Amino acid sequence: MKTKHHLAAFGLAALPLAVQAQATVTQDTDIVALNPMVITATLAPRTADETLSSVTVLDEATLRRQDPTSVTDLLRGQPGVDVSSNGSFGKQSSVSIRGTSNNQSLLMIDGIRLRSATDGGPAWQYLDPRMFQRAEIVRGPRGSLYGADAVGGVVQLFTHDAQEGGPHPRISAGGGSFDTQRYSAGLSGSSGGTRYSFAGSHFTTDGTPVRRGGEDMGYDNTSALARMSHTFDSGAEVGFLALRARGTTEYDESGSMATTDYMQQVAGIYGELPVTDSWSSRLTLSEARDESVNHFWGSILDTQTRTARWENTLTSGGHELIIGAEYMNDSVAGSVTGNMPWDGPYDIEERDNKAVFGQALLDFEPLAVQASLRYDDNEAYGDEITGSLALGYDINSHHTLRASYGTAFKAPTFNDLYWPGFGNPELEAETSKTVELGVRGQYVRWFWDAAIYQTDIDNLIVWQQMGQPTTNVPTTRIRGVELSVGAEVDDWTLAAAATYTDPEDRATGNRLRRRSSQSARFDVDRELGEWFLGGSWVLQGYRYEDAANTDRIGGFGLVNLRAGWQFAPLWSARLTVENALDKEYVTTRFFDDDDYLNAGRAAFVSVHFGQ
Repeated sequence: MKTKHHLAAFGLAALPLAVQAQATVTQDTDIVALNPMVITATLAPRTADETLSSVTVLDEATLRRQDPTSVTDLLRGQPGVDVSSNGSFGKQSSVSIRGTSNNQSLLMIDGIRLRSATDGGPAWQYLDPRMFQRAEIVRGPRGSLYGADAVGGVVQLFTHDAQEGGPHPRISAGGGSFDTQRYSAGLSGSSGGTRYSFAGSHFTTDGTPVRRGGEDMGYDNTSALARMSHTFDSGAEVGFLALRARGTTEYDESGSMATTDYMQQVAGIYGELPVTDSWSSRLTLSEARDESVNHFWGSILDTQTRTARWENTLTSGGHELIIGAEYMNDSVAGSVTGNMPWDGPYDIEERDNKAVFGQALLDFEPLAVQASLRYDDNEAYGDEITGSLALGYDINSHHTLRASYGTAFKAPTFNDLYWPGFGNPELEAETSKTVELGVRGQYVRWFWDAAIYQTDIDNLIVWQQMGQPTTNVPTTRIRGVELSVGAEVDDWTLAAAATYTDPEDRATGNRLRRRSSQSARFDVDRELGEWFLGGSWVLQGYRYEDAANTDRIGGFGLVNLRAGWQFAPLWSARLTVENALDKEYVTTRFFDDDDYLNAGRAAFVSVHFGQ
């Protein structure tokens, strides 16, 4: 309990700094940065305080300043978010939101869900952060909006918007530690109702050892993006998106180097029609694909998720109603070879899911009501009904109270149901119930947000020892507290977050494996004319590698530093130093109890042209 109080104090210690940010001068850019529009929480644009949710937005300025080498570096230590990985640079990574597992939260890219249909979770490690302009983190269940697996929350990454006029080119090149090289280029603009954005990037590194005394484990990634839309005089709009990443990662397999070739892709087309002044209709057809070729085991997996989603938005005064339907088809192709007990094909390689959903966003100022309901019918595990209700009350023009209740479910994956030697086709879907209370203070120059919650999960899916089928186990209870503060003080940008999470297996009383219960993050940046300086301090508490809580992994603190120089119009140079104190830190272990090591101190320099 003492550690919990210390972490809460870290977040509150930033309040005096933030209080100084109150000023009589108002700038629209500051207001937008501190109370940004959020789409993911409600399917409709709402400011952060209007979402009645716990949200974090990482905007374009934040991504530019931090210039991380991986998306997980950007997410680590954010409120309610925990990251674990089997090493650095393209090694298997997991993101836990509010103590849930990697496959109990969603990753979306421009509204298209990206995941592996076999494993269930997304491969975060293969996404180049330079391909994205902003990120939204929504904590809490969103099953009634997005369907299966949205138990802990949703992370949505947004690609670069087209700029007005143009064309506007942007180019960057750089490199640094571990023989790392990074290149990216893009072109965007608009003309006559047509907007376009194209980009490409390449990242390669020799990497670092993931085991003490081991070899360097390299990684390379080549990504490409194409995005275009056209708006007609009638207001109708059509557009498409395609994002693809492919490359190779090296990893340690029983003391030997092994390689995996991978490919991830999202693609979609949409059309939106203003039927009347108060009714708009949007149809989106999309596909997400996850491929991997493991040269050590000789396995080839290709999973695809194809989705058709129809949304209708009706408005009346300050009220909004969204109703829609969704069809999703998951398919698995490939082969597993070798002489292992789990060799063989999946018994079933395809399934579909049909759903209808609705959401009402009602504004009875100062009271706001948000209610949603969804029905899913899946041919593999049956039907599920999820819903949510959120109430918000504006105490005054600066403070909003919120309370919510929501349900969600996690669908058994193809691995859970059909993996040879492990799968159990009789598995039931996990179901969850979450209660949350929160309050937000929103001012001209700063904000603060606090939330407490409890999530109860029934039928948690757990893999057993080799040769034993996957099972459902009794309830898991997750309780937590989150605090966050942000401020714009003259030329300073400040952010602080503290999280306490208690993910407990109710059958044993133990903490769920690989979850840290305490974390904190502080980000400080300063503009100095043509220069900027900044840094981040990320703290993570200890965790357990095993479900019995006997194999403890120590906590750690990381310091990341950054600087930039605008040396000519449209030209800038940036320096980042990750893990500046050269801390050895671990979040996971091998089966033989050896540590998976993350990278030590790493410095990167880059030059950028464009806006």
